[in-house]
Amino acid sequence: MKIGVIGLGNMATAIIGGILNKNIVSADQIYGFDVNQTAVDAAKNRFFIQTASDNRQLAAEADLILLAVKPQYAATVITEIKDVIHENTIIVSIMAGKSIQFMEEAFGKKVKIVRTMPNTPALVGEGCTAISINDLVDSKESDMVLSIFQSFGKASLVDEKLMDVVVGVSGSSPAYVFLFIEALADGAVLHGMPRKQAYEFAAQAVLGSAKMVLETGMHPGALKDMVCSPGGTTIEAVKVLEQMGFRGAVMEALDAATEKSKTL
Repeated sequence: MKIGVIGLGNMATAIIGGILNKNIVSADQIYGFDVNQTAVDAAKNRFFIQTASDNRQLAAEADLILLAVKPQYAATVITEIKDVIHENTIIVSIMAGKSIQFMEEAFGKKVKIVRTMPNTPALVGEGCTAISINDLVDSKESDMVLSIFQSFGKASLVDEKLMDVVVGVSGSSPAYVFLFIEALADGAVLHGMPRKQAYEFAAQAVLGSAKMVLETGMHPGALKDMVCSPGGTTIEAVKVLEQMGFRGAVMEALDAATEKSKTL
């Protein structure tokens, strides 16, 4: 299987790295193109992939095409490649805000379309990706796409109507978590801890807590209760977070991101 990657930015290179690390295909089966020659050279030197002279050449070669360009360039790129793709070519998009319907209409013909929403932790092999498919993509093909996105984190099939919620709960949420880590560290600095050490303690606490949720399968509330000893420091801190509307603020933030996504 030949994979073509149009756009060689950070997310695309994270995906290429995952594919190669998991031996899904070899480097000589991956073709890349970007209008930025520096990005092309960097990807070629880092991963030893093949490169194309333009989007049309890449599209004519590939069995699966990853559209990793900015959403505003979607129509232009699709216009360039729609006449040269093969009947069974799988189009995989990571473009925010571009629906399956948009892409089907842009191609103007029956095409296998996969819409995905990865997030930035993919850059360190801990991504979370939602995947939606149109009715031309069969189960074998969807499993193959899942394997690609699971090569750098977790990936799940979702109904496309949930994609805006995905933006709020995983696409945008790394920013919420970074803000939380920064706030934790600021609090530690306030009490005398060196900033570098404060960031390490705060980040590791978040990492470990997330792993406990994923690996134990326990309800987050039950895990929280395990830390809250009667009359202890943790329940005192939880009381303050509740008084300040912590949960409600997070829910409102997710709601705002979700509603904004619907307008893109």
